[in-house]
Amino acid sequence: MSSRKQDVAPGRLDHIGVAVRSLEDALAPYKDGLGLIVSEIEEVPTEKVRVAFLPVGETRLELLEPTADDSTIARFLQRRGEGIHHLCFQVDDIEAVLKRLKKAGVELVDEKPRAGAGGSRVAFIHPRGMAGVLVELVEKEQV
Repeated sequence: MSSRKQDVAPGRLDHIGVAVRSLEDALAPYKDGLGLIVSEIEEVPTEKVRVAFLPVGETRLELLEPTADDSTIARFLQRRGEGIHHLCFQVDDIEAVLKRLKKAGVELVDEKPRAGAGGSRVAFIHPRGMAGVLVELVEKEQV
């Protein structure tokens, strides 16, 4: 298999992001009730959030807790309360996908990737371009 990145459709649904006020409170029913296991908890200072990932089959739940009142997640919680925040698709070449979306006239939040959790690069597509759903693209760090 070639290590060269290719311009292809998303490989899989990477995760579903859920905005929560408290990771500790939100994790309890997932761990104690559903029996899910937390694979990692990480702070992402650039996004002003703490995240917890819980694998579910081929995908993961990402619980997002704001670490500052001016974070995107804090504003989301103020407006809408806890709940699903975004869907995230894994891609091999994030720049190529962003270019294709822009060419197709889809409104982007990010025209260039930024740092994400776990050394990944991420970019968001505006909900206006995706039938009301905030969509994140993630390109995993190549190992």
